[in-house]
Amino acid sequence: MNHGGLGDDAPVYVISVAAELSGLHPQTLRQYDRLGLVSPGRAAGRGRRYSARDVQMLREVQRLSQEEGINLAGIKRILELQREVAELRETVFHLHNELEAARSAVARRGAAAQGPPPRPGGELMPVRRTRVTVFGAAVQPERRDERRDDRPGDRPGDDRRDDPRRD
Repeated sequence: MNHGGLGDDAPVYVISVAAELSGLHPQTLRQYDRLGLVSPGRAAGRGRRYSARDVQMLREVQRLSQEEGINLAGIKRILELQREVAELRETVFHLHNELEAARSAVARRGAAAQGPPPRPGGELMPVRRTRVTVFGAAVQPERRDERRDDRPGDRPGDDRRDDPRRD
């Protein structure tokens, strides 16, 4: 129902034209607007301007009311749920695209990991520590063969209460 190159959401029809296109009385369109069933755009002078999509919606409201016997409150709820479903479908569409992109990225990384061997120097190498900082003071770590078997408190002058490692 796209007329003159305008989109279906362009508010172009005054209430009398929208009423004629939908087969409803203008007062019915005003009532539907007050109830929030079909809310048209507004012109600068606050006059209602209906889009092609609004006219389609008016026809759907009329069909649900006359053919299905649904009251206006039920129709309003149906329209709200249809809008929600459309929004959720759009969200699912975007999430699906993001998921596919993530899967492709993982597959590319997996293929790259199985590809050519890593460059020399690119692999992880163990590093031997030469300095250890304890409480802000740098000390050389003891080698295994230089460690004493005696424990703090066993040497003269040692007291477990004065051991800074105890805190």
